[in-house]
Amino acid sequence: MNPTYLIVETRSEPNIALIRLNRPKELNALNLELMAELRDTLKQLDQDDEVRAIVITGDDRAFAAGADIRQMSGKGAVDMLLIDQFSTWDTIKKIKKPLIAAVSGFALGGGNELVMHCDLVVASETAQFGQPEIKLGVIPGAGGTQRLTRQVGKVRAMEMMLTGEFISAHQALTWGLVNKVVPVELYLEEALNMARQLARQSPLAIRLAKEAVLKAHDTHLAEGLEFERKNFYLLFAGQDQKEGMQAFIEKRPPNFIGR
Repeated sequence: MNPTYLIVETRSEPNIALIRLNRPKELNALNLELMAELRDTLKQLDQDDEVRAIVITGDDRAFAAGADIRQMSGKGAVDMLLIDQFSTWDTIKKIKKPLIAAVSGFALGGGNELVMHCDLVVASETAQFGQPEIKLGVIPGAGGTQRLTRQVGKVRAMEMMLTGEFISAHQALTWGLVNKVVPVELYLEEALNMARQLARQSPLAIRLAKEAVLKAHDTHLAEGLEFERKNFYLLFAGQDQKEGMQAFIEKRPPNFIGR
C-alpha cells in the first residue's frame, strides 16, 4: 500500500493498524482520491489476519473538516450520480473489523459521517463535531441525517442539521456520539489502548458482535434479536469459544486464533 493521502502503520505493534488522514493543509478534507485510498486500505486490512483492530485518525487540528467542496461546487445532479462517491462509503460500512476513530479538532460534514462509520470514538477536549452542510445549501449525503438521528435523537439531530452549528467534545459525549473525551495529548494513545483491548479478544467473536450491534442499530428489535441469536450459536462452532471458556475454567489468559 502506497497511498498519497494516508499514512498507514500496520506493524508498529501487534495486531493493530493505524491510518492517518494526511491532507494537513486542507484540514484533511475528504476528496475523492483520499476516500478511494481509505476504502482500498480498509479492504486490504480487513483481509489481513494479523490485523484485529483499526484506528483512524487525522492530526491535532482536524480529524477531517468535511468533503472537498472544490470538487463538488461546479457539478450537476447527473455529474454527482455518475461519480457515485457514496459507493465508497457503502464499502467502508461493510468493514468487518472494529474501527476506532481518534478525533481531535474538526470533525465536520463528511468528517463527522466518517466518525459515525466507526465503532468506537475517542475525542480530544479540542474536538468539534458538526454537519454544517446546510450553510452550503445542501444536506449530508453519506448517511449523516440517518446515523446522527439514531445516535443522538431527533431534536438534537435537527439542531445540528438545521443550524449547521458545531458541538463540543463534551456535548458529543453527553449526546452519545463519542465514548471518551481526554486531553489532546492523550486521545490517540487512548484510542490505541482501546484497539489493544479489542485485539486481545477473539477476532471471530468481535466480528459477529459488531455485526449484531449494527443489525440492532439498523433494524427492529425482533429482527435484531434473531440475528444476534444466530451469531451466538455460530460461535460455538469455532475454536475460540472452546479456548475462551476453557481458559476461564482454568483461570488463565485465553489464546485466541480467530478460528
